[in-house]
Amino acid sequence: MDNVNIVVHKRDVTGSRASRRMRKEGLIPGVIYGHGHEAVLIAVEPHVLRDALTTEAGTHAVLNVTFEGQKRGHKAIVKEMTLDRVKHNVIHLDLQEIRLDETIETTVAVRFEGESKGVKAGGLLEEAIREVSVKGVVTEIPEHLVMDITELEVGSTLKVADLQVPEGIEVLDDPEEVLCSVLMPRKAVEVVEGEEAPEAVEGGAEPELVGKKEEGAEEA
Repeated sequence: MDNVNIVVHKRDVTGSRASRRMRKEGLIPGVIYGHGHEAVLIAVEPHVLRDALTTEAGTHAVLNVTFEGQKRGHKAIVKEMTLDRVKHNVIHLDLQEIRLDETIETTVAVRFEGESKGVKAGGLLEEAIREVSVKGVVTEIPEHLVMDITELEVGSTLKVADLQVPEGIEVLDDPEEVLCSVLMPRKAVEVVEGEEAPEAVEGGAEPELVGKKEEGAEEA
């Protein structure tokens, strides 16, 4: 996991009213804690947080958190982000301080690569899960896990157990949980479901047509 620098401000005022006032001033309230230290209240500028979390590692990056005016950094990961229900912007941030040699539990993104045989045949790729929970030493946790879908046929699925995971990394999710699948196109499904109807029409119509020909022959 890459280290990403981020500068935060210490804050002294607590409470929901103070947090609302801080947001109006253009800051995101938050907290950093871990390793037996008392939680420290922080505030971060939205563009600083956005820049830190839009690297290749995304929200799974190891952050080198520096308090404004200080030089010593603190290694941390994003433990939780609270989003506004309407605007979907970050309104609170929880950071957990870590050591680079410790084992942690976190989530990593799953990246689907390749074009599956099923999609080439007209199927539709459905991505059910885009991240999984893993456990491992901080420095060994990958930015993402790759799932090769090239051989995936229509009607087939790939599960958590099919992930290629680096040595020393443990996936905590249910191995049988489906990550992605290739579905039959909707039009094809409609045709399959309606196959019996055309057969019934043909089967019922054929004797009627034959009967008409026979009647016509007798009249001639």
